[in-house]
Amino acid sequence: MDTVEKIKALAGRIEKQKESVLTEEACKTAFVMPFLSALGYDVFDPGVVVPEFTADVGTKKGEKVGYAIKIGGSISILIECKGCGANLAGAHMSQLYRYFSVTESRFAILTNGIDYWFYTDLDAPNKMDQRPFFQFNVLDHRASDLTELQKFAFSSFDVDVILSTASNLKYSSAIKMELMKEFDAPSEEIIRMLVGRVFDGRYTQKVRDDFAPLVASAFNDAIRDLVSQRLTSALEATGAAPTSRTISTPTSSPAVAPTEVDPEIVTTEEELEGFHIIKAVVRSVIKADRVVMRDAKSYCAILVDDNNRRPLARLHFNSKSVRYITIFGPDKSEDKIRKGLSRSFRCPPSLVG
Repeated sequence: MDTVEKIKALAGRIEKQKESVLTEEACKTAFVMPFLSALGYDVFDPGVVVPEFTADVGTKKGEKVGYAIKIGGSISILIECKGCGANLAGAHMSQLYRYFSVTESRFAILTNGIDYWFYTDLDAPNKMDQRPFFQFNVLDHRASDLTELQKFAFSSFDVDVILSTASNLKYSSAIKMELMKEFDAPSEEIIRMLVGRVFDGRYTQKVRDDFAPLVASAFNDAIRDLVSQRLTSALEATGAAPTSRTISTPTSSPAVAPTEVDPEIVTTEEELEGFHIIKAVVRSVIKADRVVMRDAKSYCAILVDDNNRRPLARLHFNSKSVRYITIFGPDKSEDKIRKGLSRSFRCPPSLVG
């Protein structure tokens, strides 16, 4: 299996075992070591993967970091492990910071077995940055995330190649996070800026209070309109016969439900794109790993918890003449979005729980 397939297999294991992996040591054995193995590192070779790596720093003696990865005989990556599900944003990383400055390693990873935060020294030489330049979630990631992750594989590890994109990754990720915060709760600066562009009167507290909910609503409407446009574009696409992955061998997402091999069932790029768009829309109310795609001969179903009784949508993209999406309401009512029709997708409240 290649890296993508190994990560997909690991995601399936984590889904089944995460509730029973309660300690840091269990997390290392069950999740972190298989993750390193998926990247091509021999976890049973202490010359490559050094567990409980120790490097005395000043008056600090005997402190240990979870793992050190050696490539070409040199320490290349330091890894600090926390318990499964631990909040990495609030994790203590004192050992990781100290060890980074006294070893030749250019990269450090903080993980809880599901999330992996990658650090380097972009801000100051030989001093680990406070903010990660790349974050990878085994259960919820995009194809582009896998591309970045593969740069850390044993067979392709190249410090210069990784560092050449690390700065852009770091700041584009940070900007995306700030945008998401603004979408959820617009800041005073954003409200003032947008009001100043559309309102000619004086900006007062009352004006601010009146416009704040309008700004938040406008953000949500704009996102839904963009999603609707993408869905409509997918419906309007014509011509090429489906040549992409079958349902039995998906590589874009671990949330594609496996089925028995059927040569007549082909999952197209349009169906995968529609699935990812719908998952992105509902992720604010439903965890992304609960949204699953199950393809069939006549349509592609998007389900909650891989349960046929909890449908979100059906993608009817197989016909060249009639193509549409079925959206299910709270009472299982069906709303069809046909070619050229723009409509917002809303998640049925009954599926949230």
